[in-house]
Amino acid sequence: MTARLVKLPASSSLTRPNARRSSGGRPFSLPCGVPPMRPSEANSRQALPRVNDKVEKEARDARTKHQLQTHEPKTTYEKRIHRQLSMVDVLEKIGISRHFTAEKKSILDAIYSCWSRRDEEIILDTETCAMAFRVLRMNGYDVLSDGMSHVAEAIIDLNLNDTRSLLELYKDSQVNISEDELILNSIRLWSNRLLKERLGSSTAPRTALLLEVEHALNSPFYTTLDRLEHKRNIEQFDVMEHQKLYSYGIIPFFFAKQVICNAHTTTPNTNLLYFLSRHWQTQQDLLALGVVDFSTSQSVYQHELQHLDSWVKESRLDQLPFARQKVAYFYLSAAGTMFLPELSEARIIWAKNGALTTVVDDFFDVGGSQEELENLTALAEMWDKHKEIEYYSEHVEIVFSAIYSLVNEVALKASRVQGRDVTGHLIEIWQDLLRNMMTEVEWRETGYVPTPEEYMENAVVSFALGPVVLPALYFVGPKIAESVVRDREYIELFRLMSTCGRLLNDVQTYEREYKEGKLNSVSLLVLQSGGSMTISDARKELRRPIDKCRRDLLRMVLREDSVVPTPCKQLFWNMCKTCHFFYFRGDAFSSPKEKAGAVDAVIHEALRVLENLFFELSDFRT
Repeated sequence: MTARLVKLPASSSLTRPNARRSSGGRPFSLPCGVPPMRPSEANSRQALPRVNDKVEKEARDARTKHQLQTHEPKTTYEKRIHRQLSMVDVLEKIGISRHFTAEKKSILDAIYSCWSRRDEEIILDTETCAMAFRVLRMNGYDVLSDGMSHVAEAIIDLNLNDTRSLLELYKDSQVNISEDELILNSIRLWSNRLLKERLGSSTAPRTALLLEVEHALNSPFYTTLDRLEHKRNIEQFDVMEHQKLYSYGIIPFFFAKQVICNAHTTTPNTNLLYFLSRHWQTQQDLLALGVVDFSTSQSVYQHELQHLDSWVKESRLDQLPFARQKVAYFYLSAAGTMFLPELSEARIIWAKNGALTTVVDDFFDVGGSQEELENLTALAEMWDKHKEIEYYSEHVEIVFSAIYSLVNEVALKASRVQGRDVTGHLIEIWQDLLRNMMTEVEWRETGYVPTPEEYMENAVVSFALGPVVLPALYFVGPKIAESVVRDREYIELFRLMSTCGRLLNDVQTYEREYKEGKLNSVSLLVLQSGGSMTISDARKELRRPIDKCRRDLLRMVLREDSVVPTPCKQLFWNMCKTCHFFYFRGDAFSSPKEKAGAVDAVIHEALRVLENLFFELSDFRT
């Protein structure tokens, strides 16, 4: 028996139920078209209680007053810190932490203070210490890996049956930001080994925790997209494991109104507020909010993807026989990382430019003649005066017209948002790309073999991430001055991101590019070695600079003292994760099917959750 898809009424607004469900009533429905999990999968998880309004209100008020007290007995301190960290971690894992920014910051500030003092309540508990390190570091707090040295030293005394602590330690090792963090390297080696042994045990039942271990080992956090992880965590949310999260509580009811008002609309959904006001005090409500948030965002994503498909046709890009159509993949990477409702413009611009750079890359690789490529490059150099030059072919006309129209469209919007003219910068990004792509064509045509250093200097630009990431930076909130664009930090962020992406691509696409007569970093390393290095050796060797670039980039993104605003730095990291997502274990980007399931998961497929998490919504009249 498969889970059934339950549809909402035609109108999305809900009103209070006018009657209780009778014992013989029809099966209840879930919000936002969410299909329920089969009863057999629900096991012993209990449905939400139904409480008299007055009694519930009095109980809720009492709980809220208790939760807002600043002092708790010392005997509960350690448990309180662990619960606070767990709450923040859960909010992040299901994608709703942004709704509780102030509360989250208050908690993490307090925990950072405890960490800095080396309080025993954190340091002496392995799981709490490990979780504190990871959560604090990934939220921009300056925590050194030396704070984990006592764990590495005490490995002999560590309870090897404590799978949760081992998993937290393994996650710590993944947020390495320097090759000098030897402690994290050590933790990675033995935690990886012990977790694999735990998975391989024939006596170990396949619990939710072990499934999480398996996922963490197979998919390091830098190889995943946030929205895919949110969906997975929502669908596999272990209610029993998180049942005590609210007993400390950081989310009193009065925050619910702000959440619902600001999530995807400026007008409160009073009916949903009514629903949450009655049941906000249980662990299921976190999951309910995650479900509503994710499901609502999917309708936005579907609309945006439809717009992108129309743009491809209007731009005639679908008429180019040599071109791969990758708009869905690029939109996946945008929606998967820039999932906030207010970032719609950034997502669309990211995806349009990404799809267009793929077309241009294919034109330079296989679709265009030498004359056509020179013509396209000359047209870009002339820009507004391009009409002085004739199009060499219809293909050139389609490609250049798409570039010209998109750049001018984005420049108009970005200049309005930024309060200054950024047109010149956006034109320059595309001109630089075409020049560097032309350089690689000339190398290929003349048989010139660049040094690995020369190759990478050119490849940082020719990998074509500039037109994807840099224009989108203008649409994520902060004002970006011209001085920031020219700053060394901005340039280094771009270099690290592009180098990481280029090398990942080279390692996985060597065979195809070799057949096409193209050199890449793998073949250049073999040539430079004089034949002493094999292809396999070269690929392994390139893993070192890939890891280094990723660590260095993450360090810059997390650093507080920065010229480039944090929301802008995040986009460089988003693209780094996207490159790992597509090239971590092969060339998934070139495959039309390999990541199609991910596209559906984020954009089209409804969530599957336990049906007893919600009240009967079929009695809610529209």
